[in-house]
Amino acid sequence: MSAFDINSKATNPKEQGLFDYWYLQYCLTTGAATDSKVAILLKAVGNTPILKNKNWTLEGTNTVAWLICFIRRYLKLPASQSLFIFVNQAFSPSPDQTIANLQHCYAPSGQKLVLHYSTTNAWG
Repeated sequence: MSAFDINSKATNPKEQGLFDYWYLQYCLTTGAATDSKVAILLKAVGNTPILKNKNWTLEGTNTVAWLICFIRRYLKLPASQSLFIFVNQAFSPSPDQTIANLQHCYAPSGQKLVLHYSTTNAWG
């Protein structure tokens, strides 16, 4: 029985911990096996229209690209107008990042993921 078998009891906790780490990275990167909901707070930047509802609960498997399309439809922005999403008022995540991965990396445990949106490139 291998220490990396998911159903076995590990004889070496370091090896089981290493497996758990890599499995978590796989799940966060691919969005696999994440049926959890993620609470987010969307804040407008600059002269971008403000959402009526700032607090949202999304599927963890949704991507940043999906969120951009959602905000774009909600605000009824024309196709010619850009929309940027920022994490920690510092950088724009790649469109293929999952919301669960952003929450795991950038939101304190038990806190909402705070994302800023803007029609101009404000940061990064």
